[in-house]
Amino acid sequence: MSQIEIAKIIEQISQEIQIDVNGQGKASVRATARLADVNDAGLLRNLRTAADKTHSKLVEKLIRKGFEPAEIWGWSESGIPDIAVATIIHYYGYEAGKRCTLQATLVCEAFESIGVRAWIQDKLGWTKPAAHSETAMTQIQLLAAIAQQMALQEQRLLEQQQQQTEILARIQAVEVEQERFNAPCGHKYSIVGFANLQGLEISRKEASTKGKKASALCRQQGIEIERIRDPRFGRVGLYPESVLIEVFKAEQN
Repeated sequence: MSQIEIAKIIEQISQEIQIDVNGQGKASVRATARLADVNDAGLLRNLRTAADKTHSKLVEKLIRKGFEPAEIWGWSESGIPDIAVATIIHYYGYEAGKRCTLQATLVCEAFESIGVRAWIQDKLGWTKPAAHSETAMTQIQLLAAIAQQMALQEQRLLEQQQQQTEILARIQAVEVEQERFNAPCGHKYSIVGFANLQGLEISRKEASTKGKKASALCRQQGIEIERIRDPRFGRVGLYPESVLIEVFKAEQN
């Protein structure tokens, strides 16, 4: 999964995040689960162990971050604070054992520089009121510029990879043709296969006759005949292109 795909996921959940006048963001349980690539019902059950005597490992981690159990239990209604969102994504990226997801790890990496709060602020257009004397870019604007630059770099990398793939395909095609040119007898075909390649119709009897002639020529020239399975004839021989050209040319004459 690329950063471009993650950006699409973020766009899909943009309606489920909010920000207050102080720039503190919140996301719904579903949006948080979508970011971490986990089931939202499972995440909710995990969070609601905050009301139990025995907490889940995720809830224990959130409590260590300073969140109260009662607060955690109520997030299904009030939304998950941005710092808790970051903690949850990190948990599913690195600490959830078998439940760890690659997407959560990648989202952590994407948010590593700007943080979840900065991302939500930028996503919803919130900026800290600047004094009249401030002329430099705000932190959010600077981070947004960095993120945009990273996206452009990734796009250029994808384009380069596509170009490399096309070049490799061309090289492979040239190598195949070069191999055919260098081979003393050219490619090998069955009698029917070569006839189809030439646009000729051939009966079973004619194929058998030509096969015998091709086999005789191969033996005369010391060429080994390769045998393959055929659904119609059982096993058929593969003959060098040069031999088949001679056989078919002789028949036409």
